[in-house]
Amino acid sequence: YLSALQFQVSLELSRQNGNNLLLQDKNKYQTMLVRAYSSLWMVALASVAVYLGHLYIFAMVVIIQVFMVSELFTLSRRAPMLFMYGRILNQQLVNTVTSDKVSYKLVSGIIKYQLVICYFLYIAGFMWFILTLKKKMYKYQFGQFAWTHMILIVVCIQSSFIAANIFEGIFWFLLPVTLIAVNDVAAYIFGFFFGRTPLIKLSPKKTWEGFIGASVTTLIAAFVLGNILSHYQWMTCPRKDLSTGWLHCDPGPLFKPDYHALPQWVAQ
Repeated sequence: YLSALQFQVSLELSRQNGNNLLLQDKNKYQTMLVRAYSSLWMVALASVAVYLGHLYIFAMVVIIQVFMVSELFTLSRRAPMLFMYGRILNQQLVNTVTSDKVSYKLVSGIIKYQLVICYFLYIAGFMWFILTLKKKMYKYQFGQFAWTHMILIVVCIQSSFIAANIFEGIFWFLLPVTLIAVNDVAAYIFGFFFGRTPLIKLSPKKTWEGFIGASVTTLIAAFVLGNILSHYQWMTCPRKDLSTGWLHCDPGPLFKPDYHALPQWVAQ
């Protein structure tokens, strides 16, 4: 009985706290303006990168990853980035035509042996880890070692897949990223105007109304944006080299409309 009573009181306090934060927050309009201003800057910068092409979007992803990793551990551990992105650049560099044969051979030589370079860098780091082990600190040091590898898996590997998608077509980068932004903005707007029921205790300003509104909005936006972006060759054509020129290609079957006959009773 006491447990049930405590749960009921906790739930009521959570609702009151959520209502106060969501409906009686005097600074929420100022917060909305700040978020809108910063969002416009980010959208403008991202739009410029998309307009300039695959190579600039690739550079943007790498820069964002550097800042993400720097939040988790020091920037001196960059060997995984050379491994992840070296494979992608190696594939694109083979098809790149340049008049500067000296620089081409130099860069292609480095990228050609990037697997060997990464292997020795990793082995050197592992040996340094073993040599610096200290008694009574094994648990902490191995914990940091495991945490470092988890960061690499979550951040670096995921970012390398994103970078690979860019060269397969900007469509495969822009659509998922745009849908994430649409979901976030829709959740904020629906929660801002209609939010009354807190979603989780960890973040009382997140509401069920915002979650449901964002889900429906994202589903609709996926169909609309997918249809719009698929009409532009700049979005759908893959990039086979590191150039920045315009692209011409025949759209793949995924970007062509497919017609299906409906049953007679549905057509009527």
